[in-house]
Amino acid sequence: VAFALHKIMVVSGVEVDCAEAYIPYYRIFLDRAFGNFFDLMKDITLNVAMGEYLDMVNNKKATAAGDMPNENYARELLQLFTIGLVELEPNGNAKLDAFGKPIPTYDQDTVLALSRVFTGWTYPDKIAGDPTKLNPPAYHAPMEPVQSLHDTGEKVLWPNVILPPNQTARKDLDDALRIIFNHPNVGPFIGKQLIEHLVTSNPSPGYVQRVTNVFNNNGSGVRGDLRAVVRAILLDPEAFYINNNFGKMKEPAL
Repeated sequence: VAFALHKIMVVSGVEVDCAEAYIPYYRIFLDRAFGNFFDLMKDITLNVAMGEYLDMVNNKKATAAGDMPNENYARELLQLFTIGLVELEPNGNAKLDAFGKPIPTYDQDTVLALSRVFTGWTYPDKIAGDPTKLNPPAYHAPMEPVQSLHDTGEKVLWPNVILPPNQTARKDLDDALRIIFNHPNVGPFIGKQLIEHLVTSNPSPGYVQRVTNVFNNNGSGVRGDLRAVVRAILLDPEAFYINNNFGKMKEPAL
């Protein structure tokens, strides 16, 4: 399961060339494989390898000189790690508008607002309390906030979904991740990918729907319970099909 999750929330050995960075990164997936998807999202967001790969580490608020926050992590968090590009039905099929066109999940305004959420984070140090300036590269712990470099303005993530002004970097990050976590796309988007990595490259809409239902509610009112999701994936009747058009090739690394 950790191997499957790391293929969804990827980093690049081309961009991150320090071997030391990968141990804390992969341990997140081992630690969170049967935990809650929200905690996985947060841990990966603050991981230094991810911060280096998608430019969140040392990402500063806009300056009077015209420098703008980097958009990479904001965009990829939405597009690849959580909700995807188009609105989804619980069975993984795209929702269509009145003209039969897929409905986008976000636009550039959302990316810009989210890029401002992810400002002010730097490498960890071994000093108590939050740092007051950017730190040099280190990989032993999650990134830490430099509040003076965080954008504290109001952030409109989606129409009628607004983060108020004057929040800390930690509060903005927690609130934004919680909003994304509760987006209805997360269940089918992540559930379908986990089915593809663990069982079959061609799951039926019904299979995706059943896994989405468990992601949304594990039976005890908990959303994002990966232990329940993995159980649903592996014990679904469709996981036991045996024919020449079902299943997947085993990863060579496994």
